Amino acid sequence: MIIDIHGHYTTAPKALELWRNQQIASIKAPTTKPAVSALVITDDDIRETIEQNQLRQMRERGLDLVLFSPRASFMAHHIGDFQVSSTWASICNELCYRVTRLFPEHFLPIAMLPQSPGVAPETCVPELVRCVEEYGCVAINLNPDPSGGHWTSPPLTDPHWYPIYERMVEYDVPAMIHVSTSCNACFHTTGAHYINADTTAFMQLIQGDLFARFPTLRFVIPHGGGAAPYHWGRYRGLAQELKKPTLAEHLLHNVFFDTCVYHQPGIDLLTRVVPVENILFASEMIGAVRGIDPETGHHYDDTKRYLDAAALSPEDKRRIYETNARRVYPRVHAALAQKGQ
Repeated sequence: MIIDIHGHYTTAPKALELWRNQQIASIKAPTTKPAVSALVITDDDIRETIEQNQLRQMRERGLDLVLFSPRASFMAHHIGDFQVSSTWASICNELCYRVTRLFPEHFLPIAMLPQSPGVAPETCVPELVRCVEEYGCVAINLNPDPSGGHWTSPPLTDPHWYPIYERMVEYDVPAMIHVSTSCNACFHTTGAHYINADTTAFMQLIQGDLFARFPTLRFVIPHGGGAAPYHWGRYRGLAQELKKPTLAEHLLHNVFFDTCVYHQPGIDLLTRVVPVENILFASEMIGAVRGIDPETGHHYDDTKRYLDAAALSPEDKRRIYETNARRVYPRVHAALAQKGQ
């Protein structure tokens, strides 16, 4: 089985974007605030967007299961206040849940949180609980920078975040550390802000001692871990200067990297530097990079091709494609076990 841990509903029906535009406009004109009931998306609308996009590409690429969350760039936690984020998160999470109900063999849900700059993270807990208990979400996406590129929140190791971590531990769900849109003109959203955030999260975790307090907490750092695997010696050296244990002792029981790296040399380096036990297959299919690579004739985000070509044993490939996902996402394993898979 091949499990893709990084999928977003980037092809959601147009009605979702139109409703969101109305919601954003109503921040300055409250009387125009759209009702949640005004958003009408039928099951047929969902089927059309999935069957012609994600499901078609999954079949073409030989993928079996995608862990599916709302579109990351649409989270836009910096827009409006907590109530705006809360309503928007609820709508997006329900929509992804509907996808997983319509295509239960191919998708499992991951929840976004209703984060908002300057608002205490415990306000996100009710939505986290609802999504795990009612929707069967197997993980959450956690934005370390709800300000959208200005980094006004404390580091991920700060007690500020503990209310979320406590629920993650209680439910045994990991978090993908994933920022949203950048509203800072210095940082292109997908080309700079995403990669900056991945790298920043890794360094924050090196500097702190979060996993001494939460030994079973698990994070996935996407997009190949930002700069971390490609400057591994730098981070090993910084950990040493900070009088921290080695990276293997300090972080690698709790921190994992996905394979959203869109060229063969990058995948080759990732799989040579990072222990195989810490790598999980992902493609971010129909996400940030959707074009075809003229050097290969294939889509950049067809990451299975790179892993298939990597100098790895069949057993190591199986770990990356399936075994590690079952271990890092226990609710995925439980869901598959119920189906006899």
